[in-house]
Amino acid sequence: MRHYRYVKMIPVTVTVPVFPLLSISLGIAILVWVIWPILSFKLFYTNLGYVITPVAEDVIGSALAKDKDIDYMKASNWFPKSPARTSTAGGYYTISIPKLRIINAKVRIGTDDLTKNIIHYGGTGLPGKAGNAVLFGHSILPQFYDPNNYLSIFSLLPKLKEGDDIFVRYDGVDYRYEVTVARVAAPDDVAGLEQRYDDSYVTLVTCVPPGTYLERLWVTAKQSPFGSENDNPRS
Repeated sequence: MRHYRYVKMIPVTVTVPVFPLLSISLGIAILVWVIWPILSFKLFYTNLGYVITPVAEDVIGSALAKDKDIDYMKASNWFPKSPARTSTAGGYYTISIPKLRIINAKVRIGTDDLTKNIIHYGGTGLPGKAGNAVLFGHSILPQFYDPNNYLSIFSLLPKLKEGDDIFVRYDGVDYRYEVTVARVAAPDDVAGLEQRYDDSYVTLVTCVPPGTYLERLWVTAKQSPFGSENDNPRS
């Protein structure tokens, strides 16, 4: 006669390492959160931070070799081959872009400190006059956009489309501009600095894709009359 002995099995529990799993998930989420604005810009911006260094990569390499402490917060370092000319005008004026929630942002003439204001590039036209006023502003990842912070003020510039309004108050006079064209160019492309005198233009410049300094976005607007008092955000 055979005898059998039965032993109750102890259930096997699989322990999932919760903390490492959460850490990996969080890391992936942050990576997607940072990369998505750059990827979406490349995928969708075809029609027309943190702080971005607004100079070409080859320029950075040569500059670092000469001076590791070079200040890229200065507009004069954006286009070393086309330095800003000394402007006879001084002081500052203001710009408002309702679509980007920018109201009365300060544009400084005769300086190049991008941390405290938008910069009017020396030698370019003045608002309300024949010519092209070229304005430079910093940008960072759009998740950190703050229309009151000059380090992020142009982060949403890619959202501007043809027909969007830009308002400028210069020398006590209000001017309205409508966006006509936007283009993406290489860092060493300075064609946007060229002047044309058939009308009054304003061109806004920043770095793209968001959070990088790979290319430049140039958004140009042409002066347009006020349709009514309601067109002016200061009315």
